[in-house]
Amino acid sequence: MIPHIVIVGGGLAGAKTAQALRDQGYEGAVTLISAEAHPPYERPPLSKSYLMGQTPFEEALALPEQWYADHEVHLRLGVQATSLDAPGHTLGLDDGSNISYGKLVLATGSIPRRLTLSGADASGVHYLRTREDSDAIRATFGEGRHLAIIGGGWIGLEVAAAARNDGTEVTLIEAADQPLLGVLGPQIAPVFADLHREHGVDLRLGAQVEEITTRGERATGVSLGDGTHVGADAIVVGIGVRPDVDLATLAGLDTDNGVLVDAHLRTSDPDVYAVGDIANHDHPVLRQRVRVEHWATALNQPPAAAAALLGGTEPYTALPYFFSDQYDLGMEYIGHAPKGSYDQMVIRGGLEGREFVAFWLDQERRLKAAMNVNVWDVPDEVGPLISAERHVDPEALADPSVPYGLV
Repeated sequence: MIPHIVIVGGGLAGAKTAQALRDQGYEGAVTLISAEAHPPYERPPLSKSYLMGQTPFEEALALPEQWYADHEVHLRLGVQATSLDAPGHTLGLDDGSNISYGKLVLATGSIPRRLTLSGADASGVHYLRTREDSDAIRATFGEGRHLAIIGGGWIGLEVAAAARNDGTEVTLIEAADQPLLGVLGPQIAPVFADLHREHGVDLRLGAQVEEITTRGERATGVSLGDGTHVGADAIVVGIGVRPDVDLATLAGLDTDNGVLVDAHLRTSDPDVYAVGDIANHDHPVLRQRVRVEHWATALNQPPAAAAALLGGTEPYTALPYFFSDQYDLGMEYIGHAPKGSYDQMVIRGGLEGREFVAFWLDQERRLKAAMNVNVWDVPDEVGPLISAERHVDPEALADPSVPYGLV
């Protein structure tokens, strides 16, 4: 039996790895190391229900705190792993201690990309990654307050929706011509732009941020390349994240846009695995490397990694999946269709009413991905079509009367 399995990372992926090990019968020592003082928790509520004050933090916990004691998982909270000696099977921690392992799972997540321009370090400039970040952003909400958001991706849009829900004036600044343009393409991105405009968000699209203006040491707004100024009481920056591969890089593991892992989530070191945001996975169904920064990956990869490190032979095959909630719009996305990978888009339903399913097809009319907006139970039906690389009929795909199995 493996004498000791150590998990580095206090998010959903770390917690679910510990749970999967116990569920799969591992009886040896398990230690979970987290730089945060809280038990492992999920990130989506930080930009959704928790940010809006609708749910308590305890509902975001990946597992009840008592679970770890009940299942003899040693939590090391508020401790940062600073070095990894892979040949020596030893981690160095920032409290000066070392910990030895038989197998190691890296679940270190992502780090928000930071602005480097003038004023970016001023008080009142916020990023969203932790519970404390979410608390600080929520404290800026309210009637008579003005929030500027830099970045029109999922985080920026969800924070905008939460802020407007609390009566905050919001200006959202995005460098592209539409929010989510690189993710969804020019047909679908305007749906989200129109949604936010209807809810009172001032969208500044195709805008270049020149500097964060300040008074004393506090941010007062954003100067744009066209000479205009957006005054604000606070600023949220959501310009993407980078995978936290620092530990893996120091250890000499193979990295490239994340930690390179095989189909079983094993790194270039056979005793080290990686899951969640950092795992650049050699996906056996999609037949390409995929790194996904979403909740479902952190939820679903750990059981596969646990099984593999305990001797299992099944690869990880789940398709990428994510969701978003903004105002009265709920959406789900399954599959993988990055910019440049698809040739055709098909819409089933009406974009105007925001009740539709969008499909991305390649040149051979194989379904690559699907996104359902205010229509439900779609991923379970279209997922098998994506996995099977089925050639579909675009006209049948667009027809709501045709079952997905017959397209």
